[in-house]
Amino acid sequence: MEGVGFALRPVALLCAWLLFGATWGLGLPSAVYVLDDAAGLGREFDGIGAISGGGATSRLLVNYQEPYRSQILDYLFKPNFGASLHILKVEIGGDGQSTDGTEPSHMHYENDENYFRGYEWWLMKEAKKRNPQIKLIGLPWTFPSWIGKGENWPYDYPHVTVYYIISWILGAKQYHDLDIDYIGIWNERAFNSKYIKVLRQSLDKLGLSNVGIIAADGDWNVSNEMVVDPYLNDAVQVVGAHYPGTKTVPNALRTQKKLWASEDYSTFNDEVGAGCWARILNQNYVNGNMTSTIAWNLVASYYEELPFGRCGLMTAQEPWSGHYKVEAPIWITAHTTQFTQPGWSYLQVDGHLEGGGSFVALTDGLGNLTIIIETMTHDHSKCIRPPLPHFRVSPQRATFHLRGSFYPLRTLQVWHSKLGFESANTSLFEQLDPVKVWRGSFSLDLDVDEVYTLTTLKTGRKCSCPEPPPPQPFPSNYKDDFNIRNPPFSEAPNFADQTGVFEYFVNGSDPGDHVFTLRQVVIQRPITWVSDADQTISIIGNFKWVNLTVTCDIYIEKPRDGGVFIAGRVDNGGIYVRRTKGVFFWVYADGTYRVTSDLAGEEVLMKGLSGVRHNAWHTLTLNIQGTSASGLLNGYPLWENVTVSKPSNGWAAIGTRSFEFAQFDNFHVEAR
Repeated sequence: MEGVGFALRPVALLCAWLLFGATWGLGLPSAVYVLDDAAGLGREFDGIGAISGGGATSRLLVNYQEPYRSQILDYLFKPNFGASLHILKVEIGGDGQSTDGTEPSHMHYENDENYFRGYEWWLMKEAKKRNPQIKLIGLPWTFPSWIGKGENWPYDYPHVTVYYIISWILGAKQYHDLDIDYIGIWNERAFNSKYIKVLRQSLDKLGLSNVGIIAADGDWNVSNEMVVDPYLNDAVQVVGAHYPGTKTVPNALRTQKKLWASEDYSTFNDEVGAGCWARILNQNYVNGNMTSTIAWNLVASYYEELPFGRCGLMTAQEPWSGHYKVEAPIWITAHTTQFTQPGWSYLQVDGHLEGGGSFVALTDGLGNLTIIIETMTHDHSKCIRPPLPHFRVSPQRATFHLRGSFYPLRTLQVWHSKLGFESANTSLFEQLDPVKVWRGSFSLDLDVDEVYTLTTLKTGRKCSCPEPPPPQPFPSNYKDDFNIRNPPFSEAPNFADQTGVFEYFVNGSDPGDHVFTLRQVVIQRPITWVSDADQTISIIGNFKWVNLTVTCDIYIEKPRDGGVFIAGRVDNGGIYVRRTKGVFFWVYADGTYRVTSDLAGEEVLMKGLSGVRHNAWHTLTLNIQGTSASGLLNGYPLWENVTVSKPSNGWAAIGTRSFEFAQFDNFHVEAR
């Protein structure tokens, strides 16, 4: 078996080797590690997970046709198949921009409740369908405006915010039969001790004492308050930190709570990303006593040119073609998830390899043992954050002595990954011959950038679906009339909201041509997570588009200062949405129009009178060819020969002048 040394040597030789401790076999540096449960076990393992949301990271997944959509979900959630995730964490949509888009709230307004908006409900049900034991977590990034009563802050009225969050938990159960296991506070923003305690009290009063609170999904600072406030400490079940660099702090340990890397990874999913993931999955526990690591994000299912493109465990960003890619982090995840379960326990062992790298060992307490070893080198395992201090990893021999209840073991199953980098000779999650254990000992020759799993379990599988279709660009001729009576999701396919929320709408008062439309529904600026634009915008298409014609029927609902736009060559979104450039064709309820080169509407290229009014349908057409743009209103030229230079390419888009109601219909884009 390549790379695996067998400890079938006489006792005398073994003792001599231990005595002199130099090198063995191929001259590799050697070290001995003892795995023993006789003196008790370490912390309880809580599982490996990933995040859908923060923001709109699964947006394109729902538009995949079968069988490809189910294949992607199987790779993520199906036990003993692919990533086999133990935890799914989702955004509680709050109508605001939360990294790569907005996710709709279940309560846009105080008297409004709808538990079928967005796709996170669907995703949680699909995860549960594949793994009924998967743990579910909800966390808000943004909140609807009404919660702050005019302030960009969710804590002034803690009972209002608690009502909103608990409504989401109860709605998950009532409408989708989903039991939420944990709830968070406010992603990577300030926490409020009073709010956390009110949330805990309210959960308990409503019979939701089984719902744990994770605090505070930022740094470790919440632990400073927990150690001096016993009521706060009692309210929190998990201290969760983001991107901890595998390190914890003394006060977090003093809380005696579960410690999690409740968001981590966030790294491009190539082989360096796989190395980052392999390293932190082990070292978050070895260095920081963290018993769960949760990746942002679950699946890169958003337009790649948005911020943090392809920072998912796998890639599925082409629903129009059906193409997806099972990236290396999926199989790195499997090294842990397929051979452990929440409720197992870590063994009490240091976990650092003398030649660099790390190992963890876990048991179910029933005789099963799983050991995961990683030897990721510095330059091949950098995560996007925090900066990685220098360290060295070299080839080495590791000998493991099994003691306590593990001493009788005779064989261990072996799964192996090697990230090739310079050699391009990568192998992922391959099953090797079992390793023989002789008198409680075995040895492995470890190279750099490898992952090994050694386990008593025989249930591991590297399953594969048929090859997905080849990649294809977004269709160059795309139409949507939004005429769906009972849409499966509240959003129209492939539109990616960046500020505001665009939903299917039934316009009951229309005589017939525009009964089914797409409507922008957020009319108050939400409690933001980043600096949302002052205008709402939803993008669609191919970022590489240069020459295109966009046509859309529009309906301004807001009198006097209402307005809408269609756009092309849109160059930005996500957390950078305020700086978005492109070619924007605006019409306003006061009968004027503008052509601007920015979403903010400040760089005016042309303006004039249009005759457009609110509460009437009009058709806008924007044509961009080379360095020239022109616009039509209701099929007739309104402006032409406007010179455009930058940006040179980008998406198509629709949107509104402010947070206001407006409708869109018969969208058509043709690119050449």
